[in-house]
Amino acid sequence: MNKFRFTIKVLAIAIFMFAFASLAQAQATRTWVSGVGDDANPCSRTAPCKTFAGSISRTATGGYINCLDPGGFGAVTITKAITIQCDEEIGHILPGVASAIIVNTPAGAVVTLRGLSLEGAGSGIHGISYVGFPGVLNVQEVVIHDFSQNGINFAPNGAGTAQLHVSEGSVIMNNNAGNINFAGILIKPTSGAIANVSINGVQLENNTNGVFADASGGGGISNFNVNNSRISNSSNVGIVVVSSGNSFSGMVNGTLINANNFGIALAGSGAALRLGGNTITHNSTGVSNSGGTLESFKNNQIVANTANGTPIPAVSVSGAILN
Repeated sequence: MNKFRFTIKVLAIAIFMFAFASLAQAQATRTWVSGVGDDANPCSRTAPCKTFAGSISRTATGGYINCLDPGGFGAVTITKAITIQCDEEIGHILPGVASAIIVNTPAGAVVTLRGLSLEGAGSGIHGISYVGFPGVLNVQEVVIHDFSQNGINFAPNGAGTAQLHVSEGSVIMNNNAGNINFAGILIKPTSGAIANVSINGVQLENNTNGVFADASGGGGISNFNVNNSRISNSSNVGIVVVSSGNSFSGMVNGTLINANNFGIALAGSGAALRLGGNTITHNSTGVSNSGGTLESFKNNQIVANTANGTPIPAVSVSGAILN
């Protein structure tokens, strides 16, 4: 009997070790995808997977997915901290009637997306949709175009502060097809979440709205900054802030806002926007404010619009320097 029990224990340990080894192999720190790969592969460099969805299940939390070639790697839902980076070979996603990337991560997770082309073809829903608990989303050198709703839908859900950083080299264009509720970048935190957003060196072209900061979802006090960017040819508004309750405050600096219907528009007592060093030109209306707080550092060029809009008062923040 003792010998039998010993044999059973040894067998159980062997099974456990085999399962553990298989799990460890399945959760590599770095995995690879290729247009000629196979999701039955281990997603190694020499035996890559075919899709991001196939690779993400084999990538450890905090790990990396790399592209070996410019393939079409399919839509993916991200549920953990991870980096998808295609620095040398662009990774393409053509999602069909779906969102290209859904980020639904736990609180505090950091997700970085780099070197991707997300192609909606008119039927994709969002390029990137962030609906998880507050964490960090970095978007670097990503092209997002032709989605039916938003290029980036930033809608963190739950208490806490979520961060979105969209940086140089990113282009967001031809999204929304005229629906005034959508945008190249929609910032709409829900369920008490706070959104801190930075947009730096980004081109937003031919969207219904360029950047839309919308506090109607019940989010907390939120802030966004647009720096050294270009927002053009929006059929509705280049940058729009709407809030009748919680404060939704933005700062726009060194940005060209041109050839939109409205260049800048605010609505509601909680909407606030400060402008410094921008060129707002060739819009139907340069600036419009309906009950919000719109202020200038007095170094903007608002010129050659069909209607420039009303004069903007100087920034009233204590300690601000107007140069």
